[in-house]
Amino acid sequence: MVMSQNSLTLEDLTMHPNQQDPQTWMYPPIEPYHSGMLSASPVHSLYFEESGNPQGKPVIFMHGGPGGGTSGDDRRYFNPNLYRIILMDQRGSGKSKPMANLEENTTWHLIEDFEKLRMHLGIANWQVFGGSWGCTIALTYAITHPTRVTELVLRGVFLLRKKEIDWYYQHGASEIYPDAWESYLNHIPKEERGDLVKAYHKRLTSPDPATQASAAKTWTMWEMSTSRLYTTPEFIAAVEKDSDFLLKFARIECHYFINHGFFKEDNWLIDHIEKIRDIPAVIVQGRYDVVCPMVSAWDLHRAWPEAKLKVIPDAGHSSREPGIARALVSATDSFAALGR
Repeated sequence: MVMSQNSLTLEDLTMHPNQQDPQTWMYPPIEPYHSGMLSASPVHSLYFEESGNPQGKPVIFMHGGPGGGTSGDDRRYFNPNLYRIILMDQRGSGKSKPMANLEENTTWHLIEDFEKLRMHLGIANWQVFGGSWGCTIALTYAITHPTRVTELVLRGVFLLRKKEIDWYYQHGASEIYPDAWESYLNHIPKEERGDLVKAYHKRLTSPDPATQASAAKTWTMWEMSTSRLYTTPEFIAAVEKDSDFLLKFARIECHYFINHGFFKEDNWLIDHIEKIRDIPAVIVQGRYDVVCPMVSAWDLHRAWPEAKLKVIPDAGHSSREPGIARALVSATDSFAALGR
């Protein structure tokens, strides 16, 4: 049996900063035992996979971005002996087709897709796990289908409010990372800098592929340069050379942000939190998260005190950072003990 290596309780996490490699806390790599393509619409086909224990507790991993896609490491937050681990690439993302497509690509389409996948796999209810945009879509899914959610594990809270978009893409994070911001800002002519999301959207939806590619690279590298407390040149280089990922990530992300996440109200998630108040939940938040600052996690916790908030004192935004990875595994381990 594969055993988790975390020995502290959830309550210990904010008191014991973890300096070890996240590999210490995540389960060993595994391969899917089943994968396929789900026909979501006449336009979109979605990649999904299952790994772990086919008879285990079902969990759906909701990736970030929007447009980020899933990877093999996303399976590693769950005990493979106890969990039936399900990953799906959202519309236009990862291995889903067509790549970077914005047609029929809204929050509400994604909610329908996850429900279609749940029914396709014959699952009555499942644990929902998501970070950053994955947190946004996890909350939205739970609010829309609360009886289908056994628990929530949320990381890097993003409520997709205007102030959050403005902080990261217009002014705020720019004061902390002025060196990385300079390239992002200089890509846009001075006369268009009053609304940088709008300016990037114009270029990311340009009919000229070269214009799209250039804007996609600049947009995505701004986020990659600021998403970890410690960012290595090797990580940046690996992302920078993946042109397909750059395009998917930037086009889909900007599409959602210029449309305010397709929510009717700016504070829609917190305004509807009553619908999920009784669902057991853990919120993991890096203290120095610049992409999704802690104030959003705090606002969510204040509106939903029943959810356990775990602040990681030596972490930024990435789920791969040691303290965050450790807290996420600890959360899924604790929920695995609850059974199905």
